[in-house]
This record gives sequence, structure tokens and C-alpha cells, in this order.
Amino acid sequence: MLRSKHALHTAAFTQKGAADAPTRFSRGDLGVDLEFAATHKVSYVFRRLVTSQDGLTEDIVRAQLDLHGKNVMTERRAEAPAVRFVRSFVSPFTLILVALAIISYYTNVVLVAPEERDPSTTIIIAVMVAISGTLRFTQESKGASAAAALKKMVTTTCCVVRKGVGEGEIPFEDVAVGDIIKVSSGDMVPADSRLVTTKDLFVTQAALTGEGGPVEKFSDPVVVRRVAGDPNPTLALTDCTNILFTGTTVQSGSATAVVVATGDDTYVGRMMSVLQAKPEQTSFDAGVASVSRVLVVFMLVMCPVVLVVNGLTKGDWLSALLFSVSVAVGITPQMLPVIVTTCLSRGASAMAHRDVIVKNINSIQNLGAMDVLCCDKTGTLTQDKVILERHLDVMGRDDDRVLRHAFLNSYFQTGLRNLLDVAVIEKTEEFSVRAGAGRASRYNGLDTKYVKVDEVPFDFERRRMSVVVADDTGKTQMITKGAVEEVLAVCAQVEYGGVVRELTNELRSRVMRQVSELNDDGMRVIAVAQKTNPRPVGMFSKRDECDMVLIGYLAFLDPPKDSAAKAISRLAKDGVCVKILTGDNGGVAAAVCRKVGVNADGMLLGSELDALSDEELARRADSTQLFAKLSPLQKARVVRVLRSGAGRDGAGSGHVVGFMGDGINDAAAMRASDVGISVDTAVDVAKESADIILLEKDLMVLDRGIVEGRKTYGNTIKYIKSTVSSNFGNVFSVMVASAFLPFLPMTALQLLLLGLAYTVSCTAVPWDNVDEEFLSHPRTWDARAIVGFMLWLGPTSSVFDILTYAVMFFWLAPMVVGAPWATLVTLGDTVRMAAFATVFQTGWFVESMWTQTFVLHTLRTERLPFVQSHASWQLTLLTATGVIVVTLLPYLPGVSGALGLSALPAAYYGVLLAFMVGYLTLANVVKKIYARRYGGLL
Repeated sequence: MLRSKHALHTAAFTQKGAADAPTRFSRGDLGVDLEFAATHKVSYVFRRLVTSQDGLTEDIVRAQLDLHGKNVMTERRAEAPAVRFVRSFVSPFTLILVALAIISYYTNVVLVAPEERDPSTTIIIAVMVAISGTLRFTQESKGASAAAALKKMVTTTCCVVRKGVGEGEIPFEDVAVGDIIKVSSGDMVPADSRLVTTKDLFVTQAALTGEGGPVEKFSDPVVVRRVAGDPNPTLALTDCTNILFTGTTVQSGSATAVVVATGDDTYVGRMMSVLQAKPEQTSFDAGVASVSRVLVVFMLVMCPVVLVVNGLTKGDWLSALLFSVSVAVGITPQMLPVIVTTCLSRGASAMAHRDVIVKNINSIQNLGAMDVLCCDKTGTLTQDKVILERHLDVMGRDDDRVLRHAFLNSYFQTGLRNLLDVAVIEKTEEFSVRAGAGRASRYNGLDTKYVKVDEVPFDFERRRMSVVVADDTGKTQMITKGAVEEVLAVCAQVEYGGVVRELTNELRSRVMRQVSELNDDGMRVIAVAQKTNPRPVGMFSKRDECDMVLIGYLAFLDPPKDSAAKAISRLAKDGVCVKILTGDNGGVAAAVCRKVGVNADGMLLGSELDALSDEELARRADSTQLFAKLSPLQKARVVRVLRSGAGRDGAGSGHVVGFMGDGINDAAAMRASDVGISVDTAVDVAKESADIILLEKDLMVLDRGIVEGRKTYGNTIKYIKSTVSSNFGNVFSVMVASAFLPFLPMTALQLLLLGLAYTVSCTAVPWDNVDEEFLSHPRTWDARAIVGFMLWLGPTSSVFDILTYAVMFFWLAPMVVGAPWATLVTLGDTVRMAAFATVFQTGWFVESMWTQTFVLHTLRTERLPFVQSHASWQLTLLTATGVIVVTLLPYLPGVSGALGLSALPAAYYGVLLAFMVGYLTLANVVKKIYARRYGGLL
């Protein structure tokens, strides 16, 4: 009979002794079961899991598998691809395009004669909708790919002990909660497990924690450190020295462990569920949606007004309806999706030439809008290599003799040469070059003066290794290097100042203080010892590592990249605050941060983070630049609160956050950010979760990508703002004209043609230049700013539109047809009345194209156009071509008649040029006032 999950987990606590095992609620991301297992004796864990040293019986195994399921990370039930595909097209951005397509089809196909039908605009908009929806569908699908990549890392077999069966190899998926597993060197851990016994166990878990090397594991319960003001502290991932996590690898040693969590309940399983969750709305998504809503509202308000004004003043409601529908098409920047997509594609191409590969095209704007960059320390700030920073005697003074002994040990040992050995050899070679050593030896003759006699290889139990060498006089000596505590354990004396002294407790304490100071500076320290003529050749073993003389230390450092400090300074200048989120030791991380200009004061540790609410964490996170000893889910939480703005002055005023990482431990944080950034050498999970891939793990490369992102946004927003303001000015002018003119100021066909000519001219905007001052700080989408810009700059064109109306109505049209409008009405001369209206409409048609084009050049920069700031040659060429073509249309036989245009006299162009000068002057004055008032133009 199956027992409930609660019963299986708590049955043992009804037995004698259960009161000795206190439980507590977990607020950390490890979960209750793992925290209990880590902080309690193995006997209590066995009781909780209803198991024993001999393992589970087959009946209990079946019950556990039925209760918890197979040890596999199942994919969450997701919407069918067809449903997700359809849903990808439901957004304010695509809905406005669909509305435009319907309007365009109605005005260009339904309401016109068969020979005049033109569905091309509808087709183009349909293509725009397809591109937009497909991009969104692709973005939402990447989470499943990241989770699948994470799932691939856990597929193999393991050794399990079962009661009544004994040891045996079983597939990972058949491991059950409570099983006793055995692991040894090279094994992958099948499930989150509590260690029962260990023997020299070292585990590689850098993918989860970011720790640089293997971590030693023990079977003793973990003591949770108390945090001031928190009576119930949580356990950090790196504190779990007695827990084996799913997917980590045993580097050396062996152990037995009891399985605590399987499948989706494991730490990696919970991370995978985070990756499979629906992506949060990014800055770009929110910005496009808000702009689209503004455009929809603007269209819904203005078009009925135009309809009513024209219907009441002209009495022809059908013509008024057709005209208002044309206004609806013209009032919205029809090319918005094309310009946005082209800007993004152009940006992606430019970034590819700067070693930045764009996976998710929408992330380009997010990269430019980013004002907080979170990243790991190793490989980002540091060179991800080890150098020998100092070689010191026991008193902390530089001593070349220590380096020489260390070189002999590293050079002659035949085991696996690690990064520390390479660093020692490279430093010796560097010193040899400085000293001017001859070409016969790169190491000042050390490699030729000495010969190897014997060695005692490194092992993880001793954590040291020894080499015996003889010089050319026949004198032999044993040189040992390794972990400070282990080397001290075999030393009886110390040597400094040329004198050998007894290693007293006072000297031992002084040595450890010196080592602690070096550790605080972010250095990894190993000790060097030696003894002369240890014993006859050929009889050496680890038993000879005794009664040695400590001569000094080697201090190693993963040094900061040469470009790190410069890159952080450059990012700060560009308005991007760098925050370090690392799983590494706080002291080491702080030392590196201080060297590259990152403020390490107020460092926040993972153990402290769990004690804070989101509001408290947001306040701390705003002013904190270094977060250390974080778990993967803690990194994701920091990113989320930074984005949310919780607890900041001004609710909702969150940051645009980027996260740069390359390990499994970074995937959740990348997923939670506005833009996930990784490198081409990262693990598959990280690359699947990323939006941007750097071909070089360097913040300078990222800074170049940020600049390209801001250029992309700059060209997008200049099109939106200038076009919306220009269109608003046109609509405002139409309303004024409709109230006073006895005919429409422009036909519906002319209005649509004008919009088409202008939008074609704007297709070169993605290639435009962007002023340096615009690129100096992050920019985000702000729909309210677009409305304000439209209300300030739109009416400036209307001033000259109204002047054009007056000139055309009272001077130019009467001059061309030979009589003013009132006279023609009195005479009932309908032919000349039609000609009068045609001249008027042609004059405003041409003037509107000129003003729209020149206002684009005026509003693309805060500087003086054509003088202080020059548009790109592509934009200049295309807009000039658009103006010339529209100006020539009234003079083209056949075309002018079909469009309802007529030739204009030369006097018109003199007036037009005067108006253009006045308009550009007024527009520059207004934009300067606007920029001063609102802190910027675009």
C-alpha cells in the first residue's frame, strides 16, 4: 500500500529521538528538503527519507518512483506550437498594422473603380505583420531550447545500493529518493544527494556556483552562519559542503550518499523550470506596445474629428468618409515596422563586424537601453588564467630563492602539470629574461644545473607534492609545495634571513596571519618547503615528507584583464553601471573589483540576500556593485528586483538590466534580464538562453555593441518622432483648412501618395548618422515623450501650411485661373472652380512634401542641420530624390491628370523657398526650447 508523501517524509519523526532533529522553514532557493539534509546528521536524514545505510527495498523504490516520478526533468506542458504562433500575432503593435491593412484595402480596392485598384499597400503591411509575429514566436521558443540543452547533461548510469539486492548499475532515471548511491572519480552525480561517507572527495561544480576549481566535500552536517538581525538564516549553495548536486562531476576520491531530491525537484530541475517559463516583457517589448497604443488612440480620436468637420462644412459625407480614412492611413507612420526591422537588421550587421552576434534581433534596442550590466567575475573582469603574483619568505618579503625552489618542483614533476605549475615556470622564465640569461637556458641554468632524482606525486589526500633533485656537486634536496596547512603539518622549522629556526606556535600563527592577508587581497597561496640530503636515492615516499623547513609562499592571482578597468570606466561614462554577481569567495571578488574600479564597499553575500524582502533588496541592490557567494537563482532574483524598481523612489522606475554569463549557473539570470549576453565558448545552456553572443569575452567588445544598440534606437526614434509630429501637423492643417475652405485641401489619393513618397524617403533612416552626445547614455522608449514631441513640433509646420493656404487661395490660384474663388462662385464657373481647387491642392501637395522632408533633417539632431550635423549620404540622397520626384509630378503629362495635379508657376517656388527658410528657422527655435525643457530632443 502506497504511503503519502507527507507520511514518507515525516514517519520517522514519530519515533523515539525525533525531537532531537529540529526542522525549520526554508526561505532560500535550496528548498526545505535539501536544507534539512545539509544541516542535520545522516541518521536524521535516513529517518526523514525512510531509508538506511543498506538502501531501499524494492517496494519502497516503487512507492518513491510512483510518488516523485522518474528521475528526469520533464518539460512543462506547453501550448501547442500552432497556438503559440497565433498568439504571437496578438499585440498592440500587430493589431495597428492589421487595422491599417483593412483601411488600406477598403480605400484602395473596395471603394475605387476596378481599373484603379491597388492592393500593394495591403500586401506590404501583411508582410510586416508576418515578420513581427514570427520574430516574437521565435523569441518565446528559445526557452524550450535552453531547457532541452540543460536536460541533455544528465543522461548516464550510476551505482546504487538496494536492500536485498546489493550494488548495481542502473539508469539515472530509475534513481529514487532515499536510494544509496556510490560515486567515484569521473562520475556524474545523478540526483541531489546528502553525503554519508567520503574519502578525499573533490567535486567540480563550477557550472552551478562559478567556483574556479574543484571543491572538497565532507559528510559532516553544515552549520548555518547567523546573519545579524535574522534569527532564521538560509543556506547558500556554496555552503553545502555535504551535498552533491545533480549534473556536477566527481574529480577525485569516492563517496556514498543518500538521494534527497530527483527530477524536477532537484536544484537543476528548478532552474530548468525557470528557463521554460514565459519570457518577461523586456524594455523593447514594453516600449513598442506603449508607442503602438499612443498611435491607436491618436488615430481613433483625430479621424472622427476630421470626418465630422469635413462632413459638416462640405455636406458630402461620403467624400468626408473617404478623406478621413485616408487621414487614418497617413496619420500613422506606416513604415514603422519596416523601419524598426531594418534598423535592427542594420544594427545586427554592424555589430557582427564588431565581434557581437545577435541571436534575438529585438535585443539590440535593449542592449542600447541597458543602464545596469550584471556579470560574473571570472573571465569577464579577470583573464581566467593564473599568474604567480608574488614569491615571499615566511615574513612576507620578496625572495627569489623561494621562486627557484618552486621552479625545480614544478619543472621536474611528471604528474599532471596544473595552472599553478605553468605560472611558476612562466614567472621564472620572465625573471631569467630580465636578468639577461644566455640562450643556453631560459631559466638561469636551473634546468641544466639540477637533475631529477625522484618524486612523490600529488594526491588530494595530502594536497601537496614533492620532487627530489641533485645539483652538480651531488647534493640532494627534497622540495615540497602544496596547501599551506598541509605543508605546515610536515614542517618542523622555518627559514628566513638565512637562519633556520624552530617552527613555534607563535611563528605558525604569524605564518597563518600572513597567508590570511594574502587571501584577503584575492590571492591563492601555497607553501614551499625543503630539506637537504633526505635519504638514499630510490627509496623516497610520502613518509619522507617530514621534519621539513618552510622557506616561503607563492601567491597566485587570476589577474584582471588589461582592458577591464578601461572598459568599466568607459561603460560608466556611457551611463552603464557594472554590478558583479559571482558565486566566488567575497574576499577574492572584492580584491579583483578594487583593482578594476568596481566599488566593493557594502558587498552583499548570498547568505544575507535571502533575509531581505524584494523591496529591501532593491534598495540595497541599487547602491551595491558587488554580490558574492550567490547561487544561480539568487542571481536571477537580483536581476528581477533591479528591473522591477521595487523599493526605489518612484514605483516602477526600474532599470534596463543586461546579464553576461557563460555557465549553467548564469542561465536563469540571463533569462530574467532584459538582454542576456554570453560568449561563443559558453556552455550550450547559456548560449541558448542568451540574446547576444560575444565572440570575445571582453567588456570593451560589449561596449561597442552597446553603442551600436543606441545608434539603432536613435534612428528608430528619430523616424517615429519626426514622422508622427509631421503627420500631426498635417492633420491639424487639414482640420483648419476643412473648417474654412469650400473644397478639400487635398484629395484622398494625393494624401495617400504623399504619405507613400515620404515613407519611401525614410527607408534610408536606418543608415543615418547619430550624434555623439545622443550615444552618451541609455535611452528607453517613452510614449509620453512622443506625445509631447508631437504636440510641440507638429504645429510648427501647420503655421506655414496655413500661410500656404492663404497664399494659394488669395493669390496664386486666382492668378492661374484668372479670378478669385468668390467671383467664380458668383459666375457659376464650375470648370475654373475645379481648376482653382486643383492648383490649390497641388501647391499644398508639393509644400507638404518639402516640409515633411526638411523637418526630418531638422528633427534628426539637436544641432543645426546641414551645418553642424550631416545626415548620411543614403538619407540625403533618398530624401532629395523624393522631393524632386514629387515636385516634378505636376509637370508629367498623363501622370499629373491622373493624380489631380496641375503645373505651378515659377512665382510659387520663390514663395516656397521663403516659407522653407522661415519654417526651418522656427522649427530649430522650437526644438531648442523643447530640448532645454525636457532634457533632450529625441
